Amino acid sequence: MTNSEEAVIPSAVFDAVCARADAAARAQRTFARADTETKNRLLAAIADALDARAGEIAEANALDMAASREAGMDAGKLDRLLFDEPRVKAAADGVRHVATLPDPVGEIVRGYRLPNGMRLTQTRVPIGVIGMIYEARPNVTVDVASLCFKSGNAAILRGGHAAEHTNAATLAVIGDALADGGFDAALVASVDDFGRDGATAMMEARGHIDLLVPRGGKGLIQAVVANSKVPVIETGAGNVHIYMDASGDPAKAIPIIINAKTQRVGVCNAAEKLLVHADVADGFLPSAAAALLERGVRLHADERAYAIIASADPTAAADGRLVHATDEDWDTEYLALEMGVRVVDSLDEAVDHINMHSTGHTEAIVAEDYTAIEEFTARIDSAVVMVNASTRFTDGGVFGFGAELGISTQKMHARGPMGLTEMTTTKWIGYGMGQVRA
Repeated sequence: MTNSEEAVIPSAVFDAVCARADAAARAQRTFARADTETKNRLLAAIADALDARAGEIAEANALDMAASREAGMDAGKLDRLLFDEPRVKAAADGVRHVATLPDPVGEIVRGYRLPNGMRLTQTRVPIGVIGMIYEARPNVTVDVASLCFKSGNAAILRGGHAAEHTNAATLAVIGDALADGGFDAALVASVDDFGRDGATAMMEARGHIDLLVPRGGKGLIQAVVANSKVPVIETGAGNVHIYMDASGDPAKAIPIIINAKTQRVGVCNAAEKLLVHADVADGFLPSAAAALLERGVRLHADERAYAIIASADPTAAADGRLVHATDEDWDTEYLALEMGVRVVDSLDEAVDHINMHSTGHTEAIVAEDYTAIEEFTARIDSAVVMVNASTRFTDGGVFGFGAELGISTQKMHARGPMGLTEMTTTKWIGYGMGQVRA
C-alpha cells in the first residue's frame, strides 16, 4: 500500500480484527487491576516456558529461515529473522529482566493541593490495547508481550509473512503460559492469519486499538504513518551518522566505526554514514577505509573522500569496493555492508548535513574537544546522540529497559528507546470534600 492509495479490505476481516481488539480490551480492563507481584509471576512463567520450549520455536524459525533464503532475502534481514535456541533463551532472560524493573503503573507523576482544598494527582495508567505491525523480527513478539504485561496493556500483533511460523509458535507458548496462570489469553493476539488485510484493518480500527507502533523498513513505517486512523508512534529507519571531529582520537574512532557498521548490519542502530573533518581526513581516512574494506564494507564516497581513499588503495576503486556517492546515497539506510563517506570542512557543515539527511534515530561524534562535543550534542536533532561510543548502544535492553517497544524518532511523549514508562499514559484524579466551582 502506498501513501496515496485508499486501502479496501473485506468487511469480514475488519470485523474480525476489531472483535479481537475488543476481546483484548476486555481482558486488559481486568488485567490492569493486577498488582506488580502478579504481573511478575506471569512474566517468570512466560520466561520459563520460552526456555522449556525453545527448541519448538527454533524449529518453526528454521522453516521461516529456509523459505526466506529461497526467496532471496538479504543477509541483514535474515539476521533479524533468526530466532534460534540461543536467541529464544536470550529473549527469555529479557523477560526476566523486565520483571525486575519498577512497575510504572500507579506512579504519581505530580500532585498538589488547590487553594480550595482539592487535592490533584497525575498518575500513570496503562494505554490499553497496543497494536504492533512489524516484519521479520520474531524477537519483537516476546519483547512487546513482556512490556505490555508489565505495564498493564494488551497487545494486537501483525508480525508479517516472513516470520509467520516463528511468531505462531512463540505466541502459542505465551498463550499457554497465560492460560496456565489463569489469565485471559486474549491479552495478546495475532492478526497474521489475515495477511496484509489484517495490518490494514489494524490501521482502520480507531476506537478498538488505542495506539499503533510500526517497526520495520522505511516503506512500512511511512505507510502506517500516512494511512492509519489509529494514533501512531513513529519508529524511524536508521540513517545513522558518525562524525569524526578534528579533535577526534583515531584509536577510539576506528573501533567505534567498525563496531557500529559491521557488528550487525541489518539493525536500525547500525552506522550508515561517516563524516570526517577535512583537517584530519588525509591522515585518518586511509586507515579507517582500510579497516572497513577489510571487513567487506563497500564505500560510497564523495569526491574528496574518494580521492583520498583511492590514492591509498587504488585496487578498491578498480574492483568496485569504492564507488562515487550519489545524491541518493546520503538519504539511504543500507542495512548492508555499505557506507557513505564524506569529508566536511567544519563541525557546522557536519551538523547541517546530519540534520538534513538523518532519520532522527542516532548520531555519534568522536572528539576530544569539549566545546565541539557540547555543540554537537546540543544542535543534533535526533533521539539519541553518542559521544565517543558506538551507535549500537541505542537499544532498550542496553539502556536497562529489559526490552523495547521500538525506538521512537518522533517528538511526542516517547522519544528514543521505548520501555515501560513510554507504554503508559496519565490520568488526573481530583480528591475533594464537596467543593463546587463558583
